[in-house]
Amino acid sequence: MSVALITGASSGIGLATTRLLARQGLTVVGVSRSGREGTLPIDVSTERGCDEAVHAARSEGQLTRLVLAAGVGSYMETDIGRQTTESWKTSMAIHLDSPFFTIRAAWPDLKEHGGRIVLVSSTAATSGAPANSAYSAAKAGILGMMRSIAQDGAPYGITCNAVLPGWVRSEMSEAHAAVDAERLGVSVDQIWKERAAEYAAGRVVEADEVAAAIAFFCSEQSSGISGEEVRVALGGAW
Repeated sequence: MSVALITGASSGIGLATTRLLARQGLTVVGVSRSGREGTLPIDVSTERGCDEAVHAARSEGQLTRLVLAAGVGSYMETDIGRQTTESWKTSMAIHLDSPFFTIRAAWPDLKEHGGRIVLVSSTAATSGAPANSAYSAAKAGILGMMRSIAQDGAPYGITCNAVLPGWVRSEMSEAHAAVDAERLGVSVDQIWKERAAEYAAGRVVEADEVAAAIAFFCSEQSSGISGEEVRVALGGAW
């Protein structure tokens, strides 16, 4: 039985991917800090938590899929002169340490069975923004790690790719919108209208659309693609 481990599975892109892969017949083990939506309450910001998540997935069958979607928003960040050490370390722990520890723990399983690894980065990895140093650096770091792991995994039939979503209306981005709305003295709906207007399509990306790209990278049809990044941003730069 092929098992997919998904981190950050209780909301947003992680939840949408959990539901889609389950519909496609995979056994899905979802983890999150909150434990909502039937996920296992595991904090993958620590090495121990990552090991626990892999152990839980391994107990369900052959672990062949990793979708690393756990994330923390950048809405609490400030300009570099006032950026806190805590914000920096939190972003690195969730976005870089967590994928590293999880993939390392799952590596024996993936080597034995072959597998697919999908990392959720962001358009922030390639497009700068003010007051975004920790988030942008961490999301860019994901891309470097992904390319290296693609090389490590190639002899074993393991692929490793990344998706870079633009604005997606999720719990995390709603919190970001609320901060922006308060700062600018406008409504949250106005913030989302402005974000949608940044795209030629006149809307933001849906979580299900990002999940569809992830599901492709998890499929056998993507066996020849590794070390690649795909933007899911309606053709926009951000």
